[in-house]
Amino acid sequence: MKKLIIVVGCGVLLASCAWVKVTAKGEGVRFVQSMNAVESCKKLGTVSTKVVSEIIFDRNPEKVASELADLARNEAGLMGGDTIVPLSEIINGRRSFGVYQCFQSKRGD
Repeated sequence: MKKLIIVVGCGVLLASCAWVKVTAKGEGVRFVQSMNAVESCKKLGTVSTKVVSEIIFDRNPEKVASELADLARNEAGLMGGDTIVPLSEIINGRRSFGVYQCFQSKRGD
């Protein structure tokens, strides 16, 4: 019984941890929900993200969604994008995002 309590306690602790940190480049990427918001933008590509969605039990769906978006923001920043929009629903901790450039680059690239 003691081992079960330890395992469950560790699972709860792990589930509450922030797994994904937004990078400096990811900070400059906005997340939008609607394809309408990127109609006039240049599409740079897509990214697929994955996080652990279950640790003994299902993790908080909002936390999983947030971490997936943060990963996509990081990748979009590396691609030169400034906007991401989800292209799929979240399935087993996976989600695809479209990466767009909607604003002029400040660096002049």
